[in-house]
Amino acid sequence: MKALHRKELYGWSRFDEARNLDFHSVLWVRPEGNVVFDPLPLSAHDAAHLRALGGVAWVVLTNSEHVRATRELVADFGAKLAGPRAEANTFPVKCDRWLSEGEVLVPGLVALELHGSKTPGELAFLLEDTTLVTGDLVRGHVGGRLNLLPEAKLKDPVRARASVRGLLVWPRIDAVLVGDGWPVFRGGRAALEELVGVSPGVAATTP
Repeated sequence: MKALHRKELYGWSRFDEARNLDFHSVLWVRPEGNVVFDPLPLSAHDAAHLRALGGVAWVVLTNSEHVRATRELVADFGAKLAGPRAEANTFPVKCDRWLSEGEVLVPGLVALELHGSKTPGELAFLLEDTTLVTGDLVRGHVGGRLNLLPEAKLKDPVRARASVRGLLVWPRIDAVLVGDGWPVFRGGRAALEELVGVSPGVAATTP
């Protein structure tokens, strides 16, 4: 797995030829049990690396279309699974916990609910106030910038943009680790402001 911008964060990726971009998964290594976000299939090398780093305590899914290799990780590591509460009645895998806006899965990890995307109540996760992990709605089709899921796939473009603007209440966001496309490792808040067309510093109120 690749080392990311923090020493306890790792990632692995798969290039999707149809969309001409990378899909990503993220691992947060923590003494109390590691957390994996939206897991893709692992190569033998990455699986061995994951085991060496302590395996997986929790798998968290941002939406029902990012199940990916979740079943395999849960089976291989005995991990628990968390997913979006808004999809609880139709989710394709059984979750041990359902999450919605503001809920804390483990200390330092807050679930944020996004609306208007292609699935109800899509989740993003804020890690220790500074690193935002996103699923489908917020992505990076061009290096150094963020964009939204294409409008044709959005259920409600107005609500989608409002949800992203709502992320600006978290003033310390610096990195945005997207599920699809190029991550932003520095200046993530500025990239979010540019995405929703607001001036720097708007909505910088601690929730």
